[in-house]
Amino acid sequence: MKKILLTLLTASLLITGCTSVTKSGAVGADRGQFMAIPSEVMEQSSAQAYVKTLTAARNKGELNVDPILTKRVQDIAKRLIVQTTVFREDALKWKWQVNVINEDTLNAWCMPGGRIVVYSGIIKRLNLTDAQLAAIMGHEIAHALREHSREQASADQAKNIGIVLLAAITGLGDFAVNALNKASEYAIMKPFSRSHETEADHIGTELMARAGYDPKEAVEVWVKMSKMSGGKVPEILSTHPSNESRIKDLKEIAAKLEPVYQVAKRG
Repeated sequence: MKKILLTLLTASLLITGCTSVTKSGAVGADRGQFMAIPSEVMEQSSAQAYVKTLTAARNKGELNVDPILTKRVQDIAKRLIVQTTVFREDALKWKWQVNVINEDTLNAWCMPGGRIVVYSGIIKRLNLTDAQLAAIMGHEIAHALREHSREQASADQAKNIGIVLLAAITGLGDFAVNALNKASEYAIMKPFSRSHETEADHIGTELMARAGYDPKEAVEVWVKMSKMSGGKVPEILSTHPSNESRIKDLKEIAAKLEPVYQVAKRG
């Protein structure tokens, strides 16, 4: 009886909210997604977090300090944002914001609702061309289009509910519960995050190709990143694909999107 109850709960969690939030595009981004948390919750929390991040950067004198660099990033973003309707018709209605923080870090991100930050360090240290910067920004925009953060939060919620229920049914102690939590993190959550990164690579490369940027430049970003990273973390324990597998995959995606790029370039 206990096993039946647990199975029924697990099944209901998996069925509820299982859909794809994007159209497939040329890269086939139509995987079903488990979404138990309302999009409004993610939208509100990201809006607050974005304001907090910008305020902190402004107070330190690090927000948009280079008008030329800021305009460059914002111009590239505009070209990419226009293409988001290929995956989501509602994306153009988002309140897009694009800012540059002057910090020597290799990072960029896009929160739910189109709130983008690019750190100057990733542009300068990798000496990015416009197309390479478009690849990075396209990747981050793709995470927002696919609502990966909402999907991750939903998976965490389901995982925690399952662990609590299992502990209550079987009488497991705290030690066993912690072990289950750690096991699920490595057996489920890590591969899940790698699939998100691969999806974002695919969608982001399509966005840049449709915006008129050579998709092969997405490969060059990771060639540069690989040279800079030095030692590698084993892929099975990483939330990202290894540089080698990422480069191989992006070469295949770039070749697939070459006709899309050629049409955009002529247009």
